[in-house]
Amino acid sequence: MMSPLSATTPADARARDLLLDVRHLTVEFPTVLGPARIVLQDISFSLVSGEIVGVVGESGAGKTTLARSLLGLPPVPSRIVSGEILFRGRDLRTLRDAELRRIRGKDLSMIVPNPRGELNPLSTVGQQIAAVASVHLSLGRKQARQAALEMLKAVQIPDPARRMDAYPHELSGGMAQRVVIAMALVCSPGFVISDDATSGLDVTVQAQILDLLRTLAETRHSSMLFITRDVGIAAHFCDRIAVIYAGRIMEIAPRQRFFFEPSHPYTIMLLAAFSHSAELRRQWTVPDVRRRTGAGGGCSYADRCPLAQDKCRSVEPALTELAPGQFTRCHFPVVRR
Repeated sequence: MMSPLSATTPADARARDLLLDVRHLTVEFPTVLGPARIVLQDISFSLVSGEIVGVVGESGAGKTTLARSLLGLPPVPSRIVSGEILFRGRDLRTLRDAELRRIRGKDLSMIVPNPRGELNPLSTVGQQIAAVASVHLSLGRKQARQAALEMLKAVQIPDPARRMDAYPHELSGGMAQRVVIAMALVCSPGFVISDDATSGLDVTVQAQILDLLRTLAETRHSSMLFITRDVGIAAHFCDRIAVIYAGRIMEIAPRQRFFFEPSHPYTIMLLAAFSHSAELRRQWTVPDVRRRTGAGGGCSYADRCPLAQDKCRSVEPALTELAPGQFTRCHFPVVRR
């Protein structure tokens, strides 16, 4: 059974271009006392080639755990307890570590939000990009260095030949982020995860990086899972958007429908956080001291939801299709006629 995020794509195109299909992925954290805490539950979504799918939600919703789990590297000490991660038809969970290492970097890559923590301070940026090309593309030293130089040009680093021999501390935050993007894309991977990669940049640089990512994704035919806390960025950058709350996908929709016809109360409140209405913002910022996680019955959002009824606290809703491509996990979704 194909997961719901691919439902807006015609069936023949899905069969031909389906790149990633995640099915019922569940991740848990062990605890010292009591049962393990479920941090991702029954996550299902798909991407087709060349598509950018956004994942939005507040801090602690499980976005980074999802990103790392897709690479087979869930944050320690969490573990994947069930589900499938099908990449080009192969379940990554069944592969040996050596096979996964060959795929990561070459076919799957990730862009992180902290380039200073990603780059080796003792190596030049040219050496670091060339090392990725050398390992995954089996290039010689000269060829790998040329590939690194071409990537620095592609990410629009000023004076790329000179920057090849620069160390990370000699670069601005924006340039360091471009270097990380160059490392992630030097092998032209089919699937790229951007985990809040522009959050630490100023607005001007952020816009430049986003334009660059989309251009590179289009020219290299890469698909992207774009994780962000900023709904405004998703509005301009993503083809489809999924909302995560307490480890569950609450709503999935094409971009236009997501913003013009949101149906889940949580999606509506999330959008309200970016509203000019002080009252809507006040409702959003009410302290969430009762947030549910994976344990217990009912909807995880029931204790915060203004539309919640008794059923919401006892029966967990399924992810149901309300309109073509729009799925909502809610017993009483907002439907506009």
